[in-house]
Amino acid sequence: MKLICHITTVHPARDTRIFYKECKSLAGAGYDVKLLVINGESFEEEGVKVIGVPCHFSGRLKRFRKASKAIYNAALHLNADLYHFHDPEVLPSATKLVKKGKKVIYDVHEDVPRQLLSKHYIPRIFRKSVAFVTEKFENHYASKMSGIITATEFIRDRFSKIHKQVIDIKNYPVFNELDKEAIKKDKKAEIFYVGSITRERGITELVKALEKTNSNIRLNLAGKYAPDQYRNDLAGLKGWQKVNEIGFADRKKVEELSDRSFAGIVTLQPIINYLDALPVKMFEYMVAGLPVIASDFPLWKEIVEGNQCGLCVDPMNPDEISQAIDHLFANPEEAQKMGTNGRNAVIEKYNWDLEEKKLIGFYKKLLND
Repeated sequence: MKLICHITTVHPARDTRIFYKECKSLAGAGYDVKLLVINGESFEEEGVKVIGVPCHFSGRLKRFRKASKAIYNAALHLNADLYHFHDPEVLPSATKLVKKGKKVIYDVHEDVPRQLLSKHYIPRIFRKSVAFVTEKFENHYASKMSGIITATEFIRDRFSKIHKQVIDIKNYPVFNELDKEAIKKDKKAEIFYVGSITRERGITELVKALEKTNSNIRLNLAGKYAPDQYRNDLAGLKGWQKVNEIGFADRKKVEELSDRSFAGIVTLQPIINYLDALPVKMFEYMVAGLPVIASDFPLWKEIVEGNQCGLCVDPMNPDEISQAIDHLFANPEEAQKMGTNGRNAVIEKYNWDLEEKKLIGFYKKLLND
């Protein structure tokens, strides 16, 4: 049995993509799977052994240095047949393993250089320079890997220019998330957003849309504010009176909110790293049988309007967002039909079962199985 070692210095032990999808799928395919997590809990579940690697640091720069060293030493000690890294900051450590003759995969969850262009903690004047240097850094080390996995086709095309072994493995929902009861019809006058609560994710425009809706529709807002003071900006808007502030929501809470709400919202702003993204929350809404109100990006319109599972709007226009909310609330049968269409689309084509086969095939290719 070949030993596989997944490694992260940033993500939690039970990260959906890493633990619930990739690691569990590989264990189910007969591999001995271990997951190294900085300062995480140690446990074993369904063939995946998670190992918490202790490391004390404060700040991003110290994490970069200390966490990379700690995780490299722990990885080397395991002497795995293949290593699977999930964070760009540990690419130099991954390269050290390549030099020792190890097979190494770099898993690109996000288009980091484009993502940095909208990071609030980087002064705007420096963002393009930081993004440029980051892309050079990432490309340099990624080109040395045995293989590269990306979360979207757009990121795949970027890395295909520097490496021959590149494949996209999308974050579609797993089938056991689909084994729910029939879609509940007893909906409240509530809509639902779950995820990071930032200006770039269109939350300001969404709250402004609430004050323009014809009905007393409330927003279930679940997630963490970034930065923390952004909450003060939102609380100063008139529409804030219609917000149910949820905070962090675990999987059970997300399911409860999905059952209560009549629509799921994913109106991210048209910044470069969102235009070709595949937001997990959109497919989770579809799994739950919720019609989706989404940004009118070409890729998203192809999914949402192409499968008749929701409405696409200009995410910068609160009037369009409010009109979409009112339309779905006033037409519950149409909304329910959209929800059913979205759920069926996930079952047929936007599901992890298909991505799992691609993942295992890629592993077999690299391991010469």
